[in-house]
Amino acid sequence: MMNKRMWKPAGLAMAAVAATAAVTLAVSPANAQRDPAYEAARTAGQIGEQPDGYLGFVSTPTPAVRDIVNDINIKRKAAYTSGAPQGSTVEQFAFVTGCNLIAKTKPGEKYKAPDGTWRTRDAGAPVRDSRCP
Repeated sequence: MMNKRMWKPAGLAMAAVAATAAVTLAVSPANAQRDPAYEAARTAGQIGEQPDGYLGFVSTPTPAVRDIVNDINIKRKAAYTSGAPQGSTVEQFAFVTGCNLIAKTKPGEKYKAPDGTWRTRDAGAPVRDSRCP
């Protein structure tokens, strides 16, 4: 469990916004363009964004979808590792980025709520962790 005193929300949030843009632009759309299976799995609600900054499986994935998600998550981990601002951990940085990625989900897409349940985004704002910026 993370110590809340370790969070530096303002600076971490600003850096996470930049990283979210980089992760979103460099990883997700690139993979969606290379492999329509990613977009199909996301649209079908088989995968979704998690508060920890990684994609998760809403249902049992096919081997192809598992490979795509694992590849994206490896790239995200690399982006979080290289982008974490001094004074924060990779996990803190990934969490704040996860908050931002959940906020950017589109209606119909899946995301994991703070209580651990998978939800489908509607026209309203998604339910996010109270620590999200």
